[in-house]
Amino acid sequence: MDLTINSRLVIPSNELKWRFSKSSGPGGQGVNKTDSRVELVFDIKRSSVFDPFHKKRLLERLEIRCVNGCLNIVASEERSQYQNRQLAMARLADLLQKGLKPPPKTRKATKPTRASQKRRVAAKKHRSVLKQTRQSKPSTDD
Repeated sequence: MDLTINSRLVIPSNELKWRFSKSSGPGGQGVNKTDSRVELVFDIKRSSVFDPFHKKRLLERLEIRCVNGCLNIVASEERSQYQNRQLAMARLADLLQKGLKPPPKTRKATKPTRASQKRRVAAKKHRSVLKQTRQSKPSTDD
């Protein structure tokens, strides 16, 4: 089954590698019999779907999750292999969507305006006066 990332991007099923093993989670009597744990491996470097620019962006963004250019997704939360496969495919699609987004615009450093500086200083002076009025000063009558 092909994986749809967005309207223009579809990963063919032959680029997705699946591995199955016994899950450590819930499963009742069949827990030691069924291979419900799913591991989905997607090789970003060898993918024919992405151009070199997008491959580079994905490898930079998903560097922590990749091993030798391969993205590994593990799903073992559900009891059935089918549900875990669907979960793994959804996670892969989500990761690739986030990885392909352009980086956010860099913040341009600005100086505080003169009016904001005056407001800040005025607030500090007001606070200072308020604290001074609260202090109990010793009387000179003693």
